[in-house]
Amino acid sequence: MRTGHPALDADMVLRWCRAALARLAEARAEIDALNVYPVPDGDTGTNMYLTVESATQAGEQVFADAAAPDIGPVLQAVARGALLGARGNSGVILSQMLRGVAEVLGGQDGSSSDAVRFARALRTAADAGYAAVAEPVEGTMLSVARAAAEAAMRRADRAGSQLGDVALAAAEAAQRALQQTPQQLDVLRRAGVVDAGGRGLTVVLDAFDATVTGRRPLPAARTVSGRSVLPTVAVVEPSAGAPAYEVMYLLDAPADAIPALKAALAPLGDSLIVVGGDPLWNVHVHVDDAGAAIEAGLAVGRPHRIRVTHLGDPAAARPATSRVVVAFAAGDGLAALFESAGATVVRTPVGRPSTAELLAAIRQAHAAEVVVLPNERDAVAVAEAAAAEARGEGIRVTVIPTRAQVQGIAAVAVHEPARSFDDDVVAMTAAAGHTRHGAVTIATRQAVTSAGVCEPGDVLGVVEGDFVLIGSDLRAVAVEVVGRMLAAGGELVTLVVGAGADGDLAAAVAAAVREKHPAVDTVAYEGNQPRYPLLIGVE
Repeated sequence: MRTGHPALDADMVLRWCRAALARLAEARAEIDALNVYPVPDGDTGTNMYLTVESATQAGEQVFADAAAPDIGPVLQAVARGALLGARGNSGVILSQMLRGVAEVLGGQDGSSSDAVRFARALRTAADAGYAAVAEPVEGTMLSVARAAAEAAMRRADRAGSQLGDVALAAAEAAQRALQQTPQQLDVLRRAGVVDAGGRGLTVVLDAFDATVTGRRPLPAARTVSGRSVLPTVAVVEPSAGAPAYEVMYLLDAPADAIPALKAALAPLGDSLIVVGGDPLWNVHVHVDDAGAAIEAGLAVGRPHRIRVTHLGDPAAARPATSRVVVAFAAGDGLAALFESAGATVVRTPVGRPSTAELLAAIRQAHAAEVVVLPNERDAVAVAEAAAAEARGEGIRVTVIPTRAQVQGIAAVAVHEPARSFDDDVVAMTAAAGHTRHGAVTIATRQAVTSAGVCEPGDVLGVVEGDFVLIGSDLRAVAVEVVGRMLAAGGELVTLVVGAGADGDLAAAVAAAVREKHPAVDTVAYEGNQPRYPLLIGVE
């Protein structure tokens, strides 16, 4: 391999996994927002994140057991880890794609270049993805995977192609294919979004390109026909008679028993996926009769790690676990609110928490599982750093990227320790992601904003972190901000009153909401946060 072109080895695989995990952590809220089905299985970003998290941990364990492992054992561990940790359609399909990659790159093919081997691995991964789905649908992550593989093969066939050339070709083709998904699948076209699973796959391929070449990831595909996919979540109601339960389990069974299993499961419902290899399989299906789906597994082997989720009620009860939520609170009232929901609160006099403060709270929780709510845009990266340190100490930690206090309130409101850790993270992430945030504050100096030039003392209206309005009356600006936020739809407005704010501020805004949006509920809290007389959330 020439200088400047790193070898496709075990170290690169682990760096790829870590990069993909980091980028999915950043993008999962965006990917979840692409959901067009109001069921737990639609939290694609979180599902893919949890799948890659399991794969990465399995790969890291191989390095912990051996100083310089070969690529084969690492890839096998990564694929198995993904299989064991897979969640939802997207996670299960991704785990099968990683298995296809492992089959090719883990083999002893010294006669081919890294560029050719990786292209073949992507082709095998795409084929494996299609084979995993009982009824493949175009306009999904399958289409994106196939486009990436075909582009990679074409680039690898060129004389002198290097691994970085193929990685970039695959990433670019995936982005183009993602933009075409609304034209391939009508439900996406009507919702005005691209496919969530396909978006997640572009993140994984971008991470590989960045790992190989050091180039920055390609720009995210965020619009369709000029429309942003992020400000609103377009929900398409499921068809009448849609299955009531998602059933997932691992199955110990011989390969020759799988056709009979598929034949038994297919008439029971839809979204049937069976992936893996002799003797371990991951089974996923949506059905009305969960018992029958499990009995089908019992007929051919040994089902275990059985998970049944009611698609209409993501808060199905689960066995209790030792789990703690760590939340940053910006004021005394907010702290009391989070504490009343059972969270461990982090306070700081300087406006945002440090890595050390969050890490101390995680450690002091003495819990095996911790969910961190940073609740501030610039605290998300800090929370991720604290979580990484805690994971090294054996604590399972997930950071939900809440960028505002109101998103944290929404997340902790649906927290349920009786659920499994993964299900709790999915529910909390979805609640936070479905909450748009705004605020009203007072300018302390002259500045240029998106709404124009402000002067000291001006009232500023904020939506999603951007200054969108300049005024002189606190109530008028607050009412206007809420009106703009509700223009995109909403069912619940949360108002958090800051320190020193007029006691009638929340009441005035609530009255305006009732007058113009009588179907929208309003709830108000005393947050006592500094600098912001009013924080606003719209769910």
